[in-house]
Amino acid sequence: MDFTGRIHRLCEVHCKAGMGSGGRPPTDPAVMFKMMMVGFLEGIGSDRGIAARCADSLIIRRFLGYNLTEETPDHSSFTVFRKRLPDTVFQAAHEVVVEGLRAHGLLKGRHLGIDSSVIEANASLSGLVQRNTETSYWDYVKGLAGEAGVDVNDPVAVARFDRGRKGRKTSNREWYNPDDPDAKVGRTKDGACDMIYKPEHKVDLETGAIIAAEVRPGDAGDTADLSTRIIGAVELVGEMHSGDHAEGASRVRDVTADKGFHSPEELGIIRNETGARTVIGDAGAARRKPENLDPEARQAVGRAARAVKSKSGKALLKKRGMHIERGFAHVLDCGGLRRTALRGLANINKLYLCGILTFNLSLIMRKLTGLGTPRQAAAVFLGLL
Repeated sequence: MDFTGRIHRLCEVHCKAGMGSGGRPPTDPAVMFKMMMVGFLEGIGSDRGIAARCADSLIIRRFLGYNLTEETPDHSSFTVFRKRLPDTVFQAAHEVVVEGLRAHGLLKGRHLGIDSSVIEANASLSGLVQRNTETSYWDYVKGLAGEAGVDVNDPVAVARFDRGRKGRKTSNREWYNPDDPDAKVGRTKDGACDMIYKPEHKVDLETGAIIAAEVRPGDAGDTADLSTRIIGAVELVGEMHSGDHAEGASRVRDVTADKGFHSPEELGIIRNETGARTVIGDAGAARRKPENLDPEARQAVGRAARAVKSKSGKALLKKRGMHIERGFAHVLDCGGLRRTALRGLANINKLYLCGILTFNLSLIMRKLTGLGTPRQAAAVFLGLL
């Protein structure tokens, strides 16, 4: 794929070292991408952990192109790297690997699946403040406790009062964390209330390849701008297969999702813009009155309902659960990205795209060698597999 060469060309305009500036030259951007690959493959979520692992391992030094006496990049280089490069460069790096998937027959692009999960933010509920008054949450609760006759100097009593008080809620419209304003209050994978982000994958349901991914705010609705996100993934598939189908015709045949993505208006737009069939269940079918929908939305809802009940639709829904959930497990749980050490939606998106492109690289490696990760290779070498 000439990954290193293409990364150099993508980053050239952003990483030029001014010869007369007196500063040190920037770290090779291809090395930084490789170090983030190491973090994903080793399940390391922090910059410090990745830097320490790369400095410690002889085989990783060889992978990065450093000899035993050379100093590998410091953890602070990651911060500079992410600030220097815009998100378009990380998206382009992801597309380099998507082209590799296409070249190795791992990007069919006929059946797309979409789903979202949860990332725990590097922020806590205890740091919440009111948007208008900048009053901390704990001070706000202590004030209510004092009015109710609770001893405000007893933190246990105040916490007990907070858990049991009527009308208790933490709205993202009213509260935010100043350490990470992009993080939102929501439910984690375990059902606990915490500060979260919401990653979303668009996946090839025939191969499990992740075609597109992004991290969204934790309170973003699944149906909000769904058609825009789907159309972007469809256009990317079309670019990768530009010579394989008739001009103007979409390669994508189906878009599959769970009931949380059902929106009559969005389904109609997806159908009109891409021509793809939508296999998305309707959680509100029993309550929705068809006469309240315009004709176009009514047709879209009817087509989606028939697709869900069809034999092919049921098969696609099974594949959605298999391939999308597997991708989330690899990227978030095995790849060390379930709990982020970064702050800010832009930074997290850049790191997340590096995890996605490494996941796709592992699919290529698994096809070429039968082994998708270094751990699998080590297990085979030791006779454990």
